[in-house]
Amino acid sequence: MNTMRYFFSETLKSLRRNQLLTIATLSTVTICILILGAAVLLTINAGKFINQLESDLEMMVFVEDSLDKNDLADLGRKIKQIPGIKSVQFISKDQALAKLQSKFDAKQYDLKKTVGDNPLPNSFKVKAKKPRDVPQIAKQIFKLEGVYKVNYGQGMVERLFHITRWVRIISIILIVLLAMGAVFLIATTIRLAIFSRRKEIYLMKLIGATDWFVRWPFFIEGILLGSMGALLAVILLALGYGTLVNNMQTTVFFIPLINNQKELLEIYLSLFGAGAVLGCLGTIISLNRFLDV
Repeated sequence: MNTMRYFFSETLKSLRRNQLLTIATLSTVTICILILGAAVLLTINAGKFINQLESDLEMMVFVEDSLDKNDLADLGRKIKQIPGIKSVQFISKDQALAKLQSKFDAKQYDLKKTVGDNPLPNSFKVKAKKPRDVPQIAKQIFKLEGVYKVNYGQGMVERLFHITRWVRIISIILIVLLAMGAVFLIATTIRLAIFSRRKEIYLMKLIGATDWFVRWPFFIEGILLGSMGALLAVILLALGYGTLVNNMQTTVFFIPLINNQKELLEIYLSLFGAGAVLGCLGTIISLNRFLDV
C-alpha cells in the first residue's frame, strides 16, 4: 500500500509540475477522443443506413403475357429454388394497375378507362438473403423460360456497393489515424515528464530502484491522461449526440440513427476504455524509447 501511495503521489507531482503541458495534453486528447467518438458514431450510423438501403434492394421479374396460371406457379417455384433467395411474391397485372391507380385521384384520372386493356405485365417481387448477391441472382432468373426482363436498378446497385465499400474503408482509416494521434500526444507528454525527472531517476537507480519501480508512476500518468481525456470527450459526445438525435427525429426521421441506450452505453464505455489503452500505449512507447532503465 505504501508503494502504491508513492506511485500515485509521484504521478500527481508530475502532473502538477507540468500543469500547462498536462492541460494541453488533456485538451488535445479530449479533442482527439471526441473526434474519434464522432467518427465511430458516424461510421456505425452510416453502416446502419447502408445496411437498410441494401436490405431494401429487390428484384422485379417481369414475365411474358403468354404464361397461364400453371406456368406462373411453375416459374415461381423455380425462382424459389435458386440459392440465396429470401422471398418471392407474385404480383398480377391487375394488382400492378391498382397500385399504380392508388398514386392518382380516381375521380380525376381513371387508368382503367384511359388505358383500356391492362398493358402491365405479371411480375414477381424477389428479395435476396444477401443484398450483394442480387446481380448474380438476377442473371440466373433472367435465364428462366418465360422471363423477359429483370429490373433491380442495374448500375445504381453496383455503384451503391462501390460507395459503401469506400465509406467503410475511409472510416476505418480515419479512426486509426485519430487513435495514432492520441497515442503520439500522450507519448510526448510522458517523454517530457521523463526528461524533467531525469536526474531524480538517475539517483533512484544508483540507490537500487528496480526498473518497474521507476516505470510505474509514468504508466499511471499515461493511463490517467488517457482516461481523463476520454471521460471528458464521452460526456461532451453524449450531450452533443443526444441533442442531435432529438432534433433529427423530428426533421429527418427517415434516417435510422442509433438511439438504443444500451448500445450507446457500450460505445461510450468502449471509448473510455480506448482512452486508457491509448494512454498505456503512449507510455510504453515513451518508456521504451526515452527511459534507459
